[in-house]
Amino acid sequence: MMISQPVSRTDGRVKVTGCARYAADYSAADLLHAVLVTATIPVGRVTSIAVDDALAEKGVVRVLTHEDMPKFGRFTSPRPGADTEAPEGPPVAQSFMPMQGDEIRHEGQPVAIVLGGTLEAAEAGAHRVRLHYERGDAELPVAADWTAIDKAAVEPKESGFLFVEPTFSKGEIDDGLANAAATVEAVYLQPSRHHNAMEPSATLAEWNDSELTLHDATKHVYGVRQVLAARMNIPVEKVRVISRHTGGGFGGKGWIWPHQVLAAAAARITGRPVRLALSRANAYSCLGYQPRMAQKIVLAADRSGKLTAMQQDVVNLTTVTDDFVEFATEASKGLYATPAMRLRQRVERAHVAMPTPMRAPVEGPGTWALESAMDELAHRLVIDPLDLRLVSHADTDPATGRPWSSKKLREAYEEGARLFGWRERPREPQRDGDWLIGYGMATCSMGCFRNPTPAAEVRLHRDGTVLVRTGTQDIGTGTLTIFPQIAADVLGLPMEKVELEMGDTQLPEAGPTYGSSSTKGVGAAVLAAAEDARSQLARLANLLPYKVEMQDGHIRRKGVAGGQTIADVMHHTDVGEVIGSGSFDPAQHGKGLAMRTFGAIFMEVGVDPGLGLLRLRRAVGSYSAGRIINPRTARSQMTGGIIWGWGMAAMEQSKHEPMLGRFLSKNLSGVAIPVNADIPGDIIIHFVDEVDEHASPIGGKGIGELGATGVAAAVANAVFDATGKRIRELPITPEKLL
Repeated sequence: MMISQPVSRTDGRVKVTGCARYAADYSAADLLHAVLVTATIPVGRVTSIAVDDALAEKGVVRVLTHEDMPKFGRFTSPRPGADTEAPEGPPVAQSFMPMQGDEIRHEGQPVAIVLGGTLEAAEAGAHRVRLHYERGDAELPVAADWTAIDKAAVEPKESGFLFVEPTFSKGEIDDGLANAAATVEAVYLQPSRHHNAMEPSATLAEWNDSELTLHDATKHVYGVRQVLAARMNIPVEKVRVISRHTGGGFGGKGWIWPHQVLAAAAARITGRPVRLALSRANAYSCLGYQPRMAQKIVLAADRSGKLTAMQQDVVNLTTVTDDFVEFATEASKGLYATPAMRLRQRVERAHVAMPTPMRAPVEGPGTWALESAMDELAHRLVIDPLDLRLVSHADTDPATGRPWSSKKLREAYEEGARLFGWRERPREPQRDGDWLIGYGMATCSMGCFRNPTPAAEVRLHRDGTVLVRTGTQDIGTGTLTIFPQIAADVLGLPMEKVELEMGDTQLPEAGPTYGSSSTKGVGAAVLAAAEDARSQLARLANLLPYKVEMQDGHIRRKGVAGGQTIADVMHHTDVGEVIGSGSFDPAQHGKGLAMRTFGAIFMEVGVDPGLGLLRLRRAVGSYSAGRIINPRTARSQMTGGIIWGWGMAAMEQSKHEPMLGRFLSKNLSGVAIPVNADIPGDIIIHFVDEVDEHASPIGGKGIGELGATGVAAAVANAVFDATGKRIRELPITPEKLL
């Protein structure tokens, strides 16, 4: 059995030795390097662009402006029921395309492209382009308190990002509040945060007559293909997109952004291949980010701690063009049993770049507010925070009443508490020298996102080697190891016999790599393809497919020793290879059931009140997430998620300057993120024993983002335990602790 074994990453060596090739590593004959010239104002229009000085720079070949650009086509959403008049929406990141006119909608918007024979020439030329503007009036986001934010908030319009209704209610909220023994009402704030991936986004575009090939840093090669075909007004079969490795996605590379279209347009205009690699500064305005959010929560409970009402109002920052909605209320919909809920999502529009999902979207921000409020309620009722959560444990989906496909949150609570020593923790403030010690916990949860019908192909060769082919992407989460594991398990072969090919639109379409969806979705397609190949081989061997097993390169009846070798079966039937095909249709699995992943995070922190320092001392994460295909890569993912959550809690923020209409620090020098010295070795990851075949034939439900949920709240709750200070605004920086 290969499934559920802690197999080492097959891609580890090529990545740590620098052999893995990313989008910007590819080249082409007669290549032009592209550098963007971006707007320095947040709103207005460009009155003139002087390019003579740039063209005089040695090595600069051309400067493109909006006057050179073609009229880009409109992407028609493939979603059911959508028509040509519907908002474009994902996989399009934003409907507004720069360089289609002189209008400026946000600082950092591309207004010109300098093309050079070398990157250095293009960069030098870009510095010599002179822009003149007519500045417009803008109401920029300056609100710092809930009253001002609430006043600026509006109901979101349909821009393609209303995946669920922005309001939800059930039960009589007023009765639940009136009959409560205790209530909590509080506002929780978090700033905008940027991805800052190790690999900046890059695109190499090359035309061959009317056919376009792109090497792209993306999490959705087929999405890039669809959108580029629409924008370039060519058939989709004329576009090929390749993404062998993507170095850090986390949401920023999930949808298709204007720079990918601009690179293709520049290549078509010049008749030469063009590589456009975004600078760090570009990434702050040409890609999305997690938007600033404010959440007002009201919780009510009876004397036992059982919730009687829950009310939540959420406002997130968005652009003036599209209403991106960060559905933080989804966490509140799915976590606790309560007879009454009133949940509302709104947006605050401003002349800023378009936001986008960021690792652990939706429930990540949602659990920050909800789990902080639950801790406040526990202290108000003088109930252990874990017991409060157990009292309102939801045995069915709180919003719909549907049964869960599987749920072992109680077991996750119990095992996490045992591993951490939660029940035995000191109940009075503790000191370790200058440090105050605090303990906090929170519930973790993510939705079970399943892409429609991913496909895969498994080619079994006469020599017993296997090639797995699927058009999904590698973003470093372990899929390059997991998919061969699944095929090797079905075909009874060692891992070294299985090769994987992915990241190309010439392969079977397998959907995007986001939403913690790849293992359960594409993995299920690989499983089906491998089973199909095994069935075909069984028929060649005159065996009944449902009565065979494969092991050590042999196929045989179940429970019977020996068997025929793969080589013998194919030789005697004169077959060179067997090609199995498989797909996964979510509609055929789990109908009528609610699906979620769950968990609990327990944390110990130290606070130095004299210096305002906050340190993570240890953590335990315990999770109910279905079948774990590879415990080693899964543990890595969850540890990374906890570290990501610590960054959200204690360090990360992208400060916006309202007068300039820009983010202040647009490079890594101003970005505080966790490093090795910030993270202790004492992080324990535990998975409860669970298989959910309703969610996926392989029994998994997705894990990557789950680990980042709940962490920020657990940290703030631990800080309160240590200091008595209730922090409701992230990040928890020194000035909040002094």
